[in-house]
Amino acid sequence: MKPIYHYSTVSEALNELRQLGFEYDYNIHYEDIIKNPGNHDIEHVYRYEGDSDPGDSAIVYGIKSVDGKKGVFVTGFSATSGNKAAIVLAKLCITNSENQCRT
Repeated sequence: MKPIYHYSTVSEALNELRQLGFEYDYNIHYEDIIKNPGNHDIEHVYRYEGDSDPGDSAIVYGIKSVDGKKGVFVTGFSATSGNKAAIVLAKLCITNSENQCRT
């Protein structure tokens, strides 16, 4: 996994990742992750925690697929979010300990 960068806002993280070529929107194409989780590597992880409102918390993933497609996935930081793609990505982080998916 590439280095984990720390940004002051989610927007800043997304802008930087976009500059690094992470342009595919996995929030729109989340089924790619759900159907073939093993075809995706998490290269960047950024967790943003709002100072005053827990609802402001988010995780930004920079993901690269085996075919070279680079994109981002943004999800709320909540165990009860219910987003299947977010659950798959969290499991990938846990399963692939060499990825060190933590901030």
